[in-house]
Amino acid sequence: MRFRCLFLLGLAISSCSDKGNTNVEVISVPSHFTLPSYPKENLPSHEKIELGKKLFFDNQLSKNNNISCATCHQPEFAFTDQKELSTGTNDSLGFRNTPSIINVAYKTIFHMDGGVRTLELQVLAPIIDTNELGGDFNQILTYLNTNSEYLKLFKSAFDTTPTIYGLTRSIASYERSLIQGNSAYDHFINGDSTALSISQKNGLALFSSERLNCTACHSGNNLTNYSFENIGLEHQLIDSGRARITYKTIDAGKFMVPSLRNVAITNPYMHNGSFSTLEEVIIYLAQGGGSHPNKSSLVKPFSLTQSERKDLTHFLEALTDSIYSLK
Repeated sequence: MRFRCLFLLGLAISSCSDKGNTNVEVISVPSHFTLPSYPKENLPSHEKIELGKKLFFDNQLSKNNNISCATCHQPEFAFTDQKELSTGTNDSLGFRNTPSIINVAYKTIFHMDGGVRTLELQVLAPIIDTNELGGDFNQILTYLNTNSEYLKLFKSAFDTTPTIYGLTRSIASYERSLIQGNSAYDHFINGDSTALSISQKNGLALFSSERLNCTACHSGNNLTNYSFENIGLEHQLIDSGRARITYKTIDAGKFMVPSLRNVAITNPYMHNGSFSTLEEVIIYLAQGGGSHPNKSSLVKPFSLTQSERKDLTHFLEALTDSIYSLK
């Protein structure tokens, strides 16, 4: 897979010292991808990414020093955990299924309900959520400022001692570095006609057909248009989705369309993990979804033979990046 490089000339930020933004950095992205748009106040640097990665995997950010960001976002599962709901520091369950953060650099709004406008702000949510890390920023800062390695890393990235500002910016920078686009599907659309099996090619044809209309929502490099849709799920008594943010009845049950990249290893599916397998999801959508009153007009019944269901599943498996293996 060919890659191209994004050259970023850092901008000086007058409101704070940000050493990482004074360097020219190179970010590799797949050649057929568009270039991500990075916030001017948090351009990436190697120093920020290194610091953010260490913080991402550090259990000491949680209340009981027993979980980290990576506990729920596990690299081997495309940064998910293959659980319906994740378990937090106090053994309490999270509110929603853990989404993958692969290619998060391309998102402009965050959480399944779109309630957070920047990735830097999103970083705060799981750290302080009592159902997740349940951290205390005073304790976190004490820990970071008494750790010699963190003192060096923050100095290198921001030319400061450890701060919450630096913590959120560096973790966000690390997450934005998680760019993948090296699946069999990517090789196929880049001209390798042998990259997909006959079954996978049949599945791609089905996926792209008007009959199934999958691409109405799952399009582009990340196979999502990042819109908010209701596919008829009846599990809305606790979680009303987008309506929690807009307070509009019409938004009840709407959630951001997820990327289908690595979908074969990011099960279970839906905001609450209610479907265990891809076949369950396909059968649900084929029957036209559920009966929620806000269900999208894009969700309509379609018929598939058993062979076609297998072909469609095989195509979805072809969206798995080459660094993972399907079991």
